[in-house]
Amino acid sequence: MTTQGPADFAGQHLTVAGLGVSGISAARALAGLGAHVTVVDGGDGDKQRAAARELTAEGITVRLGDGDTLPEGTDLVVTSPGWKPDSPLFAAAAAAGVDVVGDVEIAWRLRGPGAAAWLGITGTNGKTTTVRMLASILAAEGLHTLAVGNIGTPIIDVVLGQGKDGEPPYDVLAVELSSYQLHWAPSVRAHSAAVLNLAPDHLDWHGSMEAYAADKGRIYEGNTVACVYNAADKATEDLVREADVEEGCRAIGFTLGTPGPSQLGVVDGILVDRAFVENRQKQAQELAEVSDIAPGSGTPAPHNIANALAAAALARAFGVRPAAVRDGLRAFHPDAHRIQIVAERDGVTYIDDSKATNTHAAEASLAAYEHIVWIAGGLAKGATFDELVQKSAARLRGAVLIGADRALIREALARHAPDVPVVDLDRTDTGAMSEAVREAARLAEPGDTVLLAPACASMDMFVNYNKRGEAFAEAVGELTARDH
Repeated sequence: MTTQGPADFAGQHLTVAGLGVSGISAARALAGLGAHVTVVDGGDGDKQRAAARELTAEGITVRLGDGDTLPEGTDLVVTSPGWKPDSPLFAAAAAAGVDVVGDVEIAWRLRGPGAAAWLGITGTNGKTTTVRMLASILAAEGLHTLAVGNIGTPIIDVVLGQGKDGEPPYDVLAVELSSYQLHWAPSVRAHSAAVLNLAPDHLDWHGSMEAYAADKGRIYEGNTVACVYNAADKATEDLVREADVEEGCRAIGFTLGTPGPSQLGVVDGILVDRAFVENRQKQAQELAEVSDIAPGSGTPAPHNIANALAAAALARAFGVRPAAVRDGLRAFHPDAHRIQIVAERDGVTYIDDSKATNTHAAEASLAAYEHIVWIAGGLAKGATFDELVQKSAARLRGAVLIGADRALIREALARHAPDVPVVDLDRTDTGAMSEAVREAARLAEPGDTVLLAPACASMDMFVNYNKRGEAFAEAVGELTARDH
């Protein structure tokens, strides 16, 4: 069952797994189409009960404290992205011959005639920045667009909301897709899509790097115009080679160096296109200057230049003019906690990259600065840090370690950067960030960067990476206030 309209869900008995944002969105949307919806969740706390009360008042059945048992008579299970494939609920569904899909799959099935094209973006890091860059470029072209998906706007709401209340239908959607969402979305076929990079992440969920990469690669299936890959990351190009695409779909690379034919790249500080021009062998189209990427925030980090090139490639695949690429990049402003300058004090720059929650993201962040006092640590999620430290050792002025798994980073530093001073803070309360910033300031010299790029998840100490970044900014503020 891969093609359905809204009427096809009427009368069906659907089970929604998970009472989070996407689960609540899916439950309401499907109930609104006339389906009999039961939401199941293993939790039974105050937050779940409050959500359950709201849904129950809308005629939706909610079962708390049992996320393992398949409700009798279920025709289809719609899962929230985070539920693992080996969950008992899904084993029960398989035994009963019931399909399991995600809310992205449901949104794809619900698209009507003339629906907006999807430009898909995935990767271990950089997805949200790139999808927002892409939306900004598309808007600069005058297209009615929105950044949706894993970025926070449930895509099912957008698909069902198109054209309602006088709102014009979207021309094109910039769709961020996580590996979880792609795993549960077998039918999605994007106009064009990009895999930005691949590095070990979420392996506890996927079971192996091969399974993780395969789920990322699903974004290329059925592409009609362009499969955009990272020329510096062979694994992304391999996924293009393995994809089953529509005839005529092209492989388009992006590189921080001089581009070859069918690539976008950088020449003398200019973003150039040798893919969407009449004569790829001899012509190159200027798109924007590197300085157009988030202007006013300093020289963009290399990984953000790569993100801009990927966004530009997808926009050009959709027919966007070069001037709109430039204007869209100029209009784009990065989200908080992503290479964000917090303050400059005594010649030292303080940078918040709390969003660097894995080693690949932290490596990109560390590569952007010459002399660094690194604040790192948290929940490692099974990661190892030797390669990261090896590549970054020459840049490190010092390191301040916090969080539950800081010993893993300390040991990697001892092996590969034994001369780098390390402060190991043996505390995991939220106040540790203030002490970490004070210690980092003590180690830093004029011209240095104090960089929060934890390479770890935040949940051992903070609610999320946003709260961790806010704590860092507050601590820097306290440091500055004491001088006045």
